[in-house]
Amino acid sequence: MKDSEISMNPNELVQFLKKPSSQFTKDDIIQFCEENGVEMVNFRYVAEDGRLKTLNFVINSKEHLDSILSTGERVDGSSLFSFIGAGSSDLYVIPRYKTAFVNPFTSVPTIDILCSFYTNEGKPLESSPEYVLRKAHDLFKKETGCTFKALAELEYYVISDREEAFPGVDQKGYHASEPFAKCEVLRREALVLIAKAGGKIKYGHAEVGCFMTEDKLFEQHEIEFLPVPAEEAVDQLVIAKWIVRMLGYQYGVDISFAPKITVGKAGSGLHFHMLAEKDGCNLMIENGKLSPMARKMIAGILDVADALTAFGNTIPTSYLRLVPHQEAPTNICWGDRNRSVVIRVPLGWSGAQHMISDANPHDCNCQPESVNKQTFEFRVPDCSADPYLLVAGFIISSLNGLKSKDSLEVAEKLYVDVNIFKPEFKEKLATLKQLPASCFESAEALEAKRTAFEENGIFPKGMIDSRINSLKAFNDKGLSEKLYGKNDEIAKLVQQYLHVG
Repeated sequence: MKDSEISMNPNELVQFLKKPSSQFTKDDIIQFCEENGVEMVNFRYVAEDGRLKTLNFVINSKEHLDSILSTGERVDGSSLFSFIGAGSSDLYVIPRYKTAFVNPFTSVPTIDILCSFYTNEGKPLESSPEYVLRKAHDLFKKETGCTFKALAELEYYVISDREEAFPGVDQKGYHASEPFAKCEVLRREALVLIAKAGGKIKYGHAEVGCFMTEDKLFEQHEIEFLPVPAEEAVDQLVIAKWIVRMLGYQYGVDISFAPKITVGKAGSGLHFHMLAEKDGCNLMIENGKLSPMARKMIAGILDVADALTAFGNTIPTSYLRLVPHQEAPTNICWGDRNRSVVIRVPLGWSGAQHMISDANPHDCNCQPESVNKQTFEFRVPDCSADPYLLVAGFIISSLNGLKSKDSLEVAEKLYVDVNIFKPEFKEKLATLKQLPASCFESAEALEAKRTAFEENGIFPKGMIDSRINSLKAFNDKGLSEKLYGKNDEIAKLVQQYLHVG
């Protein structure tokens, strides 16, 4: 790690210990606590509802702290996961030292650490979403020699009291600045705190969604991350959601990651970008074009895109967002820079390396080395997703695409370079399969393709059964059609899931 990566790293533990978080040890954390007056340790872990849970420890001695960090603690698994019975529900939560960060909200100095779940036999809990992702990534690395990297785009609404000064323009909030973007200050603070907690952030900005009611302002924002190994990508996402909500609580405003807020306004997605990397080299580009490896991965994901909604779109209002003629996909296809497809290949920097010197002709040292930032983006999910299971699904389906003999042909067949909804392309549109239109249909898709996820023991059979049953329990088949034009009923449904995930 370069000196600048230590000195400019926002994580206080990295700066103090002068090492990357991936190398944190138990002794490092004890040293930091001793020398910085840390009084409390919080164990944090994600339960079935997707939210961070907390177990607080007040440190009473060095030996006590050592014990906490060495052996973890017991928790009631039946209160965290529906698939665990109360008769034998004890689980261990064991801290992962590399995730430690200083809690920015507590009144006393506190360290938070993400934990993994273990059984009474001391083995990883097979049905823990975090462990499912770990298993998937381990398999991918073993079979390809590559690291699967991912990043999320976290979209959310800030709901505050209406202000008359400098009103934003309805549905024209994209990249708006203060004073027209009223909640930019909250987003800026969130960026700083997420970075201090270890999140690798690309940028933040105001998003399209902006509208007012008689008494409320609804303003959409986005935080996008940098590509990091799959497990880290999800860890930083769940911490970021917690931080944004905590700031909303402090500012006296409401935060919603819900996929739909109201009819006719932009919904919030949870897009994921991904790539495969080997020896520090991004393998998504070859000879200036999207590589065969990338296209095979895309084909593998598209093959189970309908089933992936079972992990990425898990509430009825998810399917009020996935409707035609919006910037959300409905047909299973992919394309370049096209925002209505399931997988979009965004603009990269291949062949565009000389822009900076053209913009700055006076600076002869500004020309960067050739960079390869190419990703491909899955645009279907929203924040009702279980991100650990969703990213595990990306990894497994990408691996299946790499192993399939006809992946390149499938990718070519499903490629679109047009606005697929124009009348002149109706024949092409008719050849494309559609995403599920309800939780019930999502469950049916998972049921039909469950083998792809259960193979190699990555997704336990009981977990798939539980997911299918929970989705079918919504009994929402045809809900979008039933609610069409019934805005009051839609508003009630939206309110029910306003604080999802």
